[in-house]
Amino acid sequence: MRLGRSLYTAVTSIVACSLFIGTLSLRRNSGMEEGWCLAGYVQRLPAALVCCLVVAMGAILLGWYWVKLARAVASIARLFQSERASDVGAGTGVLACLRLSEMHKLCQTVREHLDHCACGTAECERQIKDLRIQIQLSQRREKNTEAIIHSIRDAVIVVDEYDRLLVANEAAGRLFGFDFRNSQHRPLNDLISEDRSEFADLLSHSRKSGNRATRREIQLSEHGEQRTFDCIVSCAYDQDGRVCGVVAVMHDITREKQIQQMKNDFVSHVSHELKTPLASITAYSEMLADGEADDEQTRKEFYSVIQNQAQRLNRLIEDILNISRIESGLIKVNKEPVSLAMLIEEQMQMIKGYAEEKNIEIIGQKPIVFDQVYVDKDMISQVIVNLLSNAVKYTPSGGSVRIQTEVDDVASVARVTVTDTGVGIPEDEIGHIFEKFYRVDANNKQAKGTGLGLNLVRQIVEKVHEGRVFVTSRVGVGSTFGFELPLATRQAAGIA
Repeated sequence: MRLGRSLYTAVTSIVACSLFIGTLSLRRNSGMEEGWCLAGYVQRLPAALVCCLVVAMGAILLGWYWVKLARAVASIARLFQSERASDVGAGTGVLACLRLSEMHKLCQTVREHLDHCACGTAECERQIKDLRIQIQLSQRREKNTEAIIHSIRDAVIVVDEYDRLLVANEAAGRLFGFDFRNSQHRPLNDLISEDRSEFADLLSHSRKSGNRATRREIQLSEHGEQRTFDCIVSCAYDQDGRVCGVVAVMHDITREKQIQQMKNDFVSHVSHELKTPLASITAYSEMLADGEADDEQTRKEFYSVIQNQAQRLNRLIEDILNISRIESGLIKVNKEPVSLAMLIEEQMQMIKGYAEEKNIEIIGQKPIVFDQVYVDKDMISQVIVNLLSNAVKYTPSGGSVRIQTEVDDVASVARVTVTDTGVGIPEDEIGHIFEKFYRVDANNKQAKGTGLGLNLVRQIVEKVHEGRVFVTSRVGVGSTFGFELPLATRQAAGIA
């Protein structure tokens, strides 16, 4: 490097001298043409000399700095190659060490900055990963929530703070008649008809009032039938405590209302039916206790009335208990193959005495050989007795009651019919004849009853034995009550 610097200085000096000599020659030639003289040369010499010297010194200084820069670069290169400070020349050792220290500081700073950036990058990556997990969990929770809402059988509707639909399940779509999948963000009033605006008004009122929960029964018409819904409306709140939506759940309580009404009617009818015989028993007992029956004949009449009313009361209680056991599934059933003809013959003998008192003829038929059914003998006997006694009860004196059996091999059922020549049933009341405590108003004076006998017949035949009951009637002509039971062969085939 020193040799190069000396060579560069020599070359630069030669160039400067050459420029100086060339300038002198140029000025001399010019003086000869113009009448060159020593005085003119002397005058121009200082200016040319100064210019040449300036150029030469500038070139020398520029070359020196280039050499200096090349030396520094070469020193750094040697330091990186040898990685030892001992290779640095004695004259430049202090400077190289200073520069090496600065480089170490710079590298340390860069390394610390890179480490800090790496830590920041790792933290950002971790946060991004956590955010992705949270987004996936939120999406999964949202899907689970929607799945739960759509699986609910009750109608569920969610609206925002502007009464626009957010979520609705299939039950709500069926109830209000809109497409629950493609109706999001539409005003609720545009989705439901005007005759059901009471529901939309309830949601709007709950949102404005800010009530956490409101419960109300709403009557809606569905497929031409009036139905009752228990509507629970709750407001949803954001982080600032402001109402951001309303959730409504509508539970169909029509059946519960009907059952409640049936229970009330049942209690009312039972109370009435129990009071009638109890009142008779109480009255005649008091007369006996007061000594109003002076002779034996009167006392026997009072005893007979008390006994009949007690039996009536016992039958009523027994029928109520039997119906309750059947409906609750707690009744004990002992099924066995039984001939219907044999059962009918036995019950006819029991009812003949009652029929002869009213001058009514009981007509049977010849037994059928293959009419066995798989039934509870006592229950079916009660069915036959109830039908026969009911026919005799509503048939005027001189009439007749016919009972017959037939077997339908195609349907594998045995059919029993009881036909009377009684007062008949109005056509508009035939559909209610098997209901609890139902009695035809026009026939109440014809005979007394509790209205449970025919209901018990239906319970035993249809619920216990999976059969069918039926009735046909004409007012003033008579009625035909009957039932069908599966044959024992069909039951055996089903069990096998």
